[in-house]
Amino acid sequence: MAFSGGVDSSFLLAICVETLGADAVVAATADSPSLPRRELADAKAFATGLGVRHVILATQELSNDAYRRNAPNRCYFCKATLYGELVQLARAEDRVMVYGAILDDLGDHRPGALAAQEFEVRSPLQEVGLSKQEIREASRQMGLPMWDKPQAACLSSRIPHGQEVTTEKLAQIERAEEAVKALGFRQVRVRHFGTTARVEVGADEVERCLEPSMRVAVIDAIEHAGFVTVEIDSEGYRSGKLNMVPG
Repeated sequence: MAFSGGVDSSFLLAICVETLGADAVVAATADSPSLPRRELADAKAFATGLGVRHVILATQELSNDAYRRNAPNRCYFCKATLYGELVQLARAEDRVMVYGAILDDLGDHRPGALAAQEFEVRSPLQEVGLSKQEIREASRQMGLPMWDKPQAACLSSRIPHGQEVTTEKLAQIERAEEAVKALGFRQVRVRHFGTTARVEVGADEVERCLEPSMRVAVIDAIEHAGFVTVEIDSEGYRSGKLNMVPG
């Protein structure tokens, strides 16, 4: 199973273990500079708690020129890299590959779904028509710690399409986001526009972020990560917002 450690993949992993037993399941997490260290730690802890075998795959998508160019289909190259690694593992152990796509993903821009089709990766949650809201509620009832985890995405998603993805940019974004989270914010996106950072926090956290003293603290934290100019988005976080920004 392709396991990111987010709400959907955590729920799917728990269901796989509950249904098949821990010995029948392998969780595989792709590790690269685009994965925040916090997310990797969460994934490790969850897999350990379930007693499932957890494989960390060091993927090399940043060595792919097509990925670094950051066209709108960037996610395809990332997922193709991951599934290319997984298919070898699955075939060697005679296993079926699955991942945590859900019903909501069908109405979103998901280039990685094409890679899943090409490598014959199944999406059980999507196949039975489960939505994000239903998965969160089921996870809460099961007592899974990820049930209310904020929506997450790889760090490359913070860089506008058409602007190159580099290890340095990803590290800078991660430093900035961790600094803002240290101020008590849960949902954080730091969008990378060269020397300028645009900050988005959860809609329910915007008012606090815009308080004069907190605004200064947020800007100072992000400047310490290496950005020269900081903009705070007064509308708050919304998935896919960066897709509307011209590359």
